[in-house]
Amino acid sequence: MHDNPSHPDSHEKRPETPEEISRRRFFRDLSLAVGGCAALGMGAPVVGFILSPLLRKEPRAWRTVGKLDDFKIGDTVDVRYEDASPETWSGVTAHTAAWLRRESKDTFIAFSINCTHLGCPVRWLPQARLFMCPCHGGVFYENGDVAAGPPERPLVRYPVRIENGEVQIETEPIPIVTI
Repeated sequence: MHDNPSHPDSHEKRPETPEEISRRRFFRDLSLAVGGCAALGMGAPVVGFILSPLLRKEPRAWRTVGKLDDFKIGDTVDVRYEDASPETWSGVTAHTAAWLRRESKDTFIAFSINCTHLGCPVRWLPQARLFMCPCHGGVFYENGDVAAGPPERPLVRYPVRIENGEVQIETEPIPIVTI
């Protein structure tokens, strides 16, 4: 056995000096801090993505879609308006539509133009008094209830009001369809 502690064959471990201990502790703590910051930096967007739908309030806005006298009792027409959540870069995609029916002098019903199955735009067939979805054959009665096809839920309804002789719809972003 060699008496030289720095010799590679020596089985004796020499004690660490206080300098070596503090240097080792410093680098260990630095590594933990840098690793923790990296994990936090990479994890924050994931947590934000998961929690944002729960915390975000969907924007809603009243949009004027026409004058009261523009709509005949019994008619169902499409009305166009700006989406409630347009981004500055949205361009033409900020414009959307709804189906509006005047039931009586002061009563209107508004439906989302999107099918509740996969979000395809539905068409109003006045002769049949039905909404039809061309994508998968969804059929809705004139009150928005499902008549046939794959949709399990009725058409989304929007609140309607008359304000200063104008018809307004309380809009929301295009409804997200869940299968």
